[in-house]
Amino acid sequence: MVGERCGVFGAKCFDGSDAFVNLYWGLVAQNHRGHESYGFLTHSEGLRRYVDLGLVPRIERQEFLRWNILLPGNVGIAHVRYGTSGHRDVYAHLKDAQPIVVSRGKEKLGLAYNGNLVNIGWLKEFVAKRNGRLKTTSDTELLSRYLLDNLDRGIIDSVKLCMEDVEGAFSVVGLRSSGEFFAFRDPLGMRPLCLGQSRDGSIKAVSSETVGLDINDFQVLSEVEPGEALIFTKDGMERQRLVRNGGRAFCGFEFSYFARPDSMINGKYVYRVREEFGRNLGRRYQDVVRDSDLIISIPETADDAAYGLHEETGLRWERTLRRHRFVTHRAFILEVDERTSTIDRKINVPDGGLKGKRAIVVEDSIVRGDTTRTTVKKLREAGAEKVYLFVTFPRITHPCFYGIDMATFTELIGFYFNEEGIAKEIGADAVCYQPLEDFVKATGMRKEDLCMACTTGSYPTELAQRIADKVRSTVDKSDRSRVYERPNLEV
Repeated sequence: MVGERCGVFGAKCFDGSDAFVNLYWGLVAQNHRGHESYGFLTHSEGLRRYVDLGLVPRIERQEFLRWNILLPGNVGIAHVRYGTSGHRDVYAHLKDAQPIVVSRGKEKLGLAYNGNLVNIGWLKEFVAKRNGRLKTTSDTELLSRYLLDNLDRGIIDSVKLCMEDVEGAFSVVGLRSSGEFFAFRDPLGMRPLCLGQSRDGSIKAVSSETVGLDINDFQVLSEVEPGEALIFTKDGMERQRLVRNGGRAFCGFEFSYFARPDSMINGKYVYRVREEFGRNLGRRYQDVVRDSDLIISIPETADDAAYGLHEETGLRWERTLRRHRFVTHRAFILEVDERTSTIDRKINVPDGGLKGKRAIVVEDSIVRGDTTRTTVKKLREAGAEKVYLFVTFPRITHPCFYGIDMATFTELIGFYFNEEGIAKEIGADAVCYQPLEDFVKATGMRKEDLCMACTTGSYPTELAQRIADKVRSTVDKSDRSRVYERPNLEV
């Protein structure tokens, strides 16, 4: 099955205007969350769907009329995607592109989501018994069919059942064949989802990140609460908190890597949080700072932290590393044979300025170590005397089951090595991670409200914990499958 780390957007125009323009810009603002495929689903006398591969395309102003004819309607949902595993051929990518539409009798249901399901074995068996062979390799079809199979209870009860029975992370936007638009978030609020509206209140929208609302000049009203469902009818919007678990488990990786710096999470701009990460590192590793000449950041998610480090230490921030902006592949989601060559093409180190220098290199995280190893090698070749890695995200030691492609122990460099061992493996003089307590304080959230399972091994859901504990005790270095998809693990 395919786990996904994506972006969603949905809009309802109560003034009767076409929703497509809002859907389009909402996706453009979130294209960083998925380069593999994109898709739109609108409603006008039935569901109208369009999906394609690659980045959301540039649409000139005069072309919007044609797109409004192709995708008419005052309500719609949209999605950008990257698949973290599964079939990699073009045909499979296109089949798995979201929004996905499933049907039963006259009822059709379109769904797009951001997240990943843990109990997919049980869910796949349950859905297959009632629906036969699945048409895609995406978790989204499982979630869609489970909702559809229970839709005779009504949308609220169907969503509540989904929240109670499905384990994992999911921020969802959906559209029924009747034109009813809905959105909901898993009971632990693992993935971001926010609500906004136009200045006059005539359009309401939900988005994975606040930048999707900003680009449409919408006001940010609130986050969608964990376990909350929003139902948009022709008359307005209904909000219901369907499940209360008494806690949260928001993905900490959003702060270091995935979210756009100008997005707001928990009332704080992400770039401000990242700047504080840099200050934390400067305060924590003063001995290394004193032995350094300059700061370098691996673009672009480490830039804000590098600025904070520069402010804290007074060291010059040298923009030596440059990224080829149109090489958009994300290295850590590629196959092994693709990864190294892609990393080498993404990062450029201009000659000059580094010879004999002792450099602090700021990095957002280290997953497999391939990007960092290649970067350190390039800096050495450019003449750097010493290379110290300052990493904003704590050491990743355990797989993620909730939508980031690090779902196996065997590919995590931090599982096998401590800081000294990692430094040796990637060719750095030292690797300095931001401690967990510093990370949490900078986010402004409580430790118990963050999911940091990939760094602590403490998972917020029961099945994920059991699987991780079982697999960790019997790690097979030759088995690179996603650990929760192996046989006999859901016990």
